[in-house]
Amino acid sequence: MTPAPPLQLLLVEDEPTQLLLMQRLLRRAGYAVETASNGDDALVKLSSGNFQLLVTDWDMPGMDGPTLCRRVRESQLPGYLYVLLLTGHGSTESVVAGLEAGANDYIRKPANEAELLARLNAGQRIVRLEQSLREANEKIKLLSITDSLVSTYNRRYLNEQLVREVEHARRYARPLAAVMADLDLFKDVNDQHGHQVGDEVLRSFVERAKSSIRQASDWLARYGGEEFVVVLPETDVAGAARTAEKIRSLCATTPYVTAAGPLTVTASFGVADLGSDLAPPGAAAEALLRHADAALYRSKREGRNRVSTVDSLSDVVR
Repeated sequence: MTPAPPLQLLLVEDEPTQLLLMQRLLRRAGYAVETASNGDDALVKLSSGNFQLLVTDWDMPGMDGPTLCRRVRESQLPGYLYVLLLTGHGSTESVVAGLEAGANDYIRKPANEAELLARLNAGQRIVRLEQSLREANEKIKLLSITDSLVSTYNRRYLNEQLVREVEHARRYARPLAAVMADLDLFKDVNDQHGHQVGDEVLRSFVERAKSSIRQASDWLARYGGEEFVVVLPETDVAGAARTAEKIRSLCATTPYVTAAGPLTVTASFGVADLGSDLAPPGAAAEALLRHADAALYRSKREGRNRVSTVDSLSDVVR
């Protein structure tokens, strides 16, 4: 396993000599240290979300340590920040005030080096644990929206995200298109060669589809069985038809490599765009899929292995 990168620590101290000494100590301890001499500068640097640890003095000109802690907690940073408050105030009331302002821990000045590093190590463990939990939650979230067989997005993600795509397209007056794809005579593949070979064909189809779309904006979801939806933001119906034709050609001209040997499995496509549909976003997203499905049905009816488009406003296949 590769070692974890050093945590990013922001040290806030207005006294130059003390700042330099503590910076050297913390860097020797393995932290990536940046500094700020006051609370306002510290807030600007913390807003980047690049820091996991904050060590701040209590008494500073302008914004003091507790106020900085409070402002940090109110700012809702993208990642977790562990805050250690350096204080020369010895009363219990002052300590309570600092902790209530948002500090995780405190240490009295002048700080003992061993104690300071021990408290930071405790904070580091908390930060690492929070990072692990965040990564685990992200993996769980990804699994919940991913089709386990072919590693595309699933129907749940399609239903939720397509509504957001509709909202975005309308807000910025940009085109949006969808392609419905269905592998032709796929039941014959399963019946003749088994479901394992069928699964190989599905995964290979996904690879071909992904290689034909823009990775930064377009995305693919499994609609069900051997049916897929390609969502194409910033694309009109003509552009979507060209993308569908690219995928269709790959399927028709390049056999799939499977355990049963090379197999040619064609696919049929239906294309529709959002157009000027003024229905609510959820209804518009449903209509977009319905129109693409209507165009797909035409491709099936007219002999398969073809691309058809549909008028998104009238449902009239052309």
